Amino acid sequence: MRKALRWLLALTVLIGTLSTAGAATAAEPEATGTTDIKERLLSVPGMSLVEEKPYTGYRFFVLNYTQPVDHRRPSKGTFQQRITVLHKDTARPTVFYTGGYSVSTTPRRAEPTQIVDGNQVSMEYRFFTPSRPEPADWSKLDIWQAASDQHRIFKALKKIYSENWISTGGSKGGMTATYYERFYPRDMDGVVAYVAPNDVVNKEDSAYDRFFAGVGTKECRDRLNAVQREALVRRAPLEKKYEAVAAENGYTFDTIGSLDRAYEAVVLDYVWGFWQYSTLADCEQIPADAKNATDEEIWTSIDTISGFSFYTDQGLSPYTPYYYQAGTQLGAPTIRFPHIERKYVRYGYQPPRNFVPRSIDMEFEPWAMRDVDTWVRHNARQMLFVYGENDPWGAERFRLGHGARDSYVLTAPGMNHGANVAGLVADEKAFATARILDWADVAPSTVQENPAAAKPLAKFDAKLDKRDVERQRTLRP
Repeated sequence: MRKALRWLLALTVLIGTLSTAGAATAAEPEATGTTDIKERLLSVPGMSLVEEKPYTGYRFFVLNYTQPVDHRRPSKGTFQQRITVLHKDTARPTVFYTGGYSVSTTPRRAEPTQIVDGNQVSMEYRFFTPSRPEPADWSKLDIWQAASDQHRIFKALKKIYSENWISTGGSKGGMTATYYERFYPRDMDGVVAYVAPNDVVNKEDSAYDRFFAGVGTKECRDRLNAVQREALVRRAPLEKKYEAVAAENGYTFDTIGSLDRAYEAVVLDYVWGFWQYSTLADCEQIPADAKNATDEEIWTSIDTISGFSFYTDQGLSPYTPYYYQAGTQLGAPTIRFPHIERKYVRYGYQPPRNFVPRSIDMEFEPWAMRDVDTWVRHNARQMLFVYGENDPWGAERFRLGHGARDSYVLTAPGMNHGANVAGLVADEKAFATARILDWADVAPSTVQENPAAAKPLAKFDAKLDKRDVERQRTLRP
């Protein structure tokens, strides 16, 4: 992603389905005469325990794993990478999850984990704190190094969890699962990548303009566009409010360069952010008459969706690794604003370079995404890509070519950046669930005979079956 990246709120999206099939298997008993799972995990060279947290039916561990900073030169230093293990039973399949950012230390179950009723290993992406080498050599933050982190964790834990493995993740995590498969295609037995952008040609982003010209309804688009434009028309009084908020909270703007730049960046994220995390029904909350709305109403609408704290130094700092990758390999979308006169737009979509401290060198590699895209089109095996109909990130998505086998791209109608298998139309939901069960080698005989009968093997858990989605702001070139 690279040009238009949205705010990062902690949006909780339920990823389970309320239909519950069969009883979930019980957690593996500890007193069976075999070595306790904690001892087995800690017997892995380089593995250490941070803490264990209780959760009914599981064992949940927060761990550190020693990784080389450079997998090509492992003797050149190491760092501690944080991972978590949601342990069910070594006789069950294992789901390898990453969100592409920091890892949650609260027990969570990704949708495929509920579907297969299995274990879950979750990895924090390198360079997100605390999984950052010290000192940080940013040249070692790339998609191959991160894939090699996963490969090394998999090799270490496959000795304990010997059944089938499926990798998964959403957004940057879905991209991460895809890159892992590209570089280490023999590790996983299946891949479930949610809402994964695929910016193959970073300078050609007309797909996003077409998306915004037709998403939702004209009434909703007009409301959003009018509020966004009005926020730039009223720049002077609203920036005075921004100055007061910044002074009150101690916000600074050294990385982006000025409060003025930050203000425009937040405003230009507004329409994208709405469609990424809201639904058409939420349009009722958008001011219907922007020209006659109060300054407070315009401010509140922009702040609620985009977040004026984000482009501050304090807001950007935790996401430096993301912006670094957006500006060196991943790319990011550019969009146009035909509803706003040029005189109101001073900077336009600013590049990822503007969101990373100048002390960190960056150089874009245009071949990185082309390589992955070509590989997926011609070599995908047992890969499922799920997108949301109203999610802007899906405008440039992964597609399959003639060389792909047992791989699929499905779209959840009306859904946003929280799209999942449960949100697919009924026949596609059953089909996708059946494929996941088959890849994990746990499909019941009834599903093998009739895929339309496929349902998750574990019961829905309101606390466990939700994910904290990293809100990706739209980065610009």
